[in-house]
Amino acid sequence: MNQLNLFLELTRLKRPIGYMLLFWPCAWGLTISFDFSQNLQFYIFYIILFLLGAILMRSAGCIVNDIVDRKFDKKVFRTKNRPIASGKISVQLGLIYVIILCSLAFCILINFNYFTILLALGSMPLAFTYPLMKRYTYWPQLFLGITFNYGLILGWTSFTNSLDLIPIIFYLGAIFWTLGYDTVYGFQDIKDDEIIGLKSTSIKFKNNPFKFLYLCYSIFFISLIIVGYLMNLNKYFYIFSVFIFFQIFIFQLKKLEIHNPSNCLKIFKSNNFLGFLIFLSILIGKL
Repeated sequence: MNQLNLFLELTRLKRPIGYMLLFWPCAWGLTISFDFSQNLQFYIFYIILFLLGAILMRSAGCIVNDIVDRKFDKKVFRTKNRPIASGKISVQLGLIYVIILCSLAFCILINFNYFTILLALGSMPLAFTYPLMKRYTYWPQLFLGITFNYGLILGWTSFTNSLDLIPIIFYLGAIFWTLGYDTVYGFQDIKDDEIIGLKSTSIKFKNNPFKFLYLCYSIFFISLIIVGYLMNLNKYFYIFSVFIFFQIFIFQLKKLEIHNPSNCLKIFKSNNFLGFLIFLSILIGKL
């Protein structure tokens, strides 16, 4: 039982925010590409596959992150007790877990068309090099955005078997969504990160964060409206867009306190609800 608890802690499975933020772009891509006059069983089946894939890949990514960052994690108050940093789980066992999780994810991936499979395999280097970026650039959150929202492209191609301008616009906008929320998340660790020499957009924009965050979320919101227009979504999509706007600019940015770690975590976690709101707005906009 102790090993099971350590595995759950290692993969963050008790904290679903991580894999849900990976899943929502997949669900958006699926929803904008699916023809709802067809059999809904395919849509539901693919939604389930993407959710399972998000859970597995997020879990594998957490382990790789903890292996790569184990020496840094020991020096950060929030992360020093993680299983690998604390020595409760060895690096070798962690790598075995990664192989098992990726193998299960591959079993899910082969249910899709060949184009989607190739695109997904092409994204693997992104998924496992992200933890290194905070050593070399102040923009690791940008690399996370590129990686975390890649499922939006895969969701689109899983039904269309081709690429189009619409998912690309949505994908580029979603990158700025992640750039925003992970910058908020990073405010929790600024002091420790600066001491040990790690970089982030949280540090880069710490003196004037709100201009940067407003810019990120504005680009994302505009991309969402453009996608709605290009997809000819109905009026209910635009009604829901008001709630999305409120969630982003009133709840998140107006209530953010960058020097309050618990507040930053709360605002960060609220992006799960935002992801659901966007999913619901696209779904209703197409029905």
